[in-house]
Amino acid sequence: MPEVELKYGRSRIALSLDQDRFEVLETSTRPEALTDIELGSRLDHPIDSSSLEDTVRPGETVLFVVTDATRQTACGQVINLMVRRLIANGTAPHEMSVIFATGIHRPVTAGEKTGILTPFIAQRIKTLDHGARDLMQIIHVGETSDGIRIELNRALTEHDHIVLIGGVTFHYFAGFTGGRKLVCPGLASARTVSATHKLAFDCERRDRRQGVGNGLLDGNAVHEAFVDAASKIKPSFSVNTIVNDAGEAVDLFCGHWNTSHRAACDAYAARNTIPIDEKRGLVIASCGGFPYDINLIQAHKALEAASHACIEGGTIILLAECAEGAGRNDFLDWFSAKSSSEMAERLCENYRVNGQTAWSLLRMAERFRVRIVTDLNETETKTMRVEKIDPGSVRELSRNATGYILPFGARSRILV
Repeated sequence: MPEVELKYGRSRIALSLDQDRFEVLETSTRPEALTDIELGSRLDHPIDSSSLEDTVRPGETVLFVVTDATRQTACGQVINLMVRRLIANGTAPHEMSVIFATGIHRPVTAGEKTGILTPFIAQRIKTLDHGARDLMQIIHVGETSDGIRIELNRALTEHDHIVLIGGVTFHYFAGFTGGRKLVCPGLASARTVSATHKLAFDCERRDRRQGVGNGLLDGNAVHEAFVDAASKIKPSFSVNTIVNDAGEAVDLFCGHWNTSHRAACDAYAARNTIPIDEKRGLVIASCGGFPYDINLIQAHKALEAASHACIEGGTIILLAECAEGAGRNDFLDWFSAKSSSEMAERLCENYRVNGQTAWSLLRMAERFRVRIVTDLNETETKTMRVEKIDPGSVRELSRNATGYILPFGARSRILV
């Protein structure tokens, strides 16, 4: 009986696979990582934009906006190429800075900065940290079409050019990561983050808003608000990567901040949407390992994907290490609600960003039997109405069942 290895943090869990009863849901193509020469060629052919070197003139300042440690983007390889190109073009290192688009996540550690940027860049280019609640960093730049006040990090207005560097994957309510998301919520105030995220929830229906979901952009109110926010600062250039299992870039789309991101989203969806003929009673899902299961808030995205392959009342087994716990100290407080309906009431009365993630998780715990292999303690998992199990129990639960195995839940979209 063949084995399938599922990523768990930085390690792996091996499961025996009965191919007559279980189907592995993954894409059939495994593209090779791009070399520096191949990435350079893509940078030479931007979409709806001049090249970076033609855009940035000597003496002008540049702010690179990059993601934090919860994303894999191949940023180190990309920013090395771009910085070297700009230096060769006449831009001095002191005229370039990097800011980490953490949104309301925790700050990036010194070690993570080196890992994201590589030592070469981290030692030579000034880095900035975003504080969503630091009023000294925040300025008002306008409103969205829905009247939401847009407050962003002032560094976005203090440089001649803004260059976005992000990776594209599915996102359960923004449609896709990357692009405009580096500006909002990445560099927005806590108030703007909350107001734009609230658009994902319909308080009249006490449910997720229509048009919001994995792989959806057109008619997605959250995506549209993020685009409104990014348009206020008009980034000069954007790089959008697609990475493989190891976090290496296998494709790159660059140029205009909006159209190049849209092209990357289309390519990502074509490669990572997995059609199935039927839902099944058991789905075993890995987030895809670190950093996709760094905490429960991130790991929840794999649970969301798995739910689309499971029958109502079926069982979902989630492999999520969660080395950094739930992700926020107040996350578990939401589960004092007796049901997802009561939690929805609280969410609409006093909206908080992570409350919507808590509502989604509890709703799935009500619809499915959710088991989790995790480093979270049992008190935490019980509070969330999910059952903590060990890897050996996964084998027992799957012994006579028929189902699916989803190796990269955080990066997949399931369509029935």
